[in-house]
Amino acid sequence: MKTISYTPKGVCSRKIDIEIDGDIIKKVKFTGGCNGNTQGISKLVEGMKISDVISKLENIDCNGKGTSCPAQLAAALKSSI
Repeated sequence: MKTISYTPKGVCSRKIDIEIDGDIIKKVKFTGGCNGNTQGISKLVEGMKISDVISKLENIDCNGKGTSCPAQLAAALKSSI
């Protein structure tokens, strides 16, 4: 099991903690951001392969910011591989 702590850029969330086992995401916790949305994202990606999550989330934009909490999760995962 490996834990990643990532500081997102350009979004409301301040930190993303991720537990991974091999190439499977076990748990995701966002600090800050839109609580309901970040909880939903976290639950949806648990049990998924890292590469699948990256490909689904990396280009999501939030209100023209050029990024989003899901995209920052993808960036965090990319930094781990």
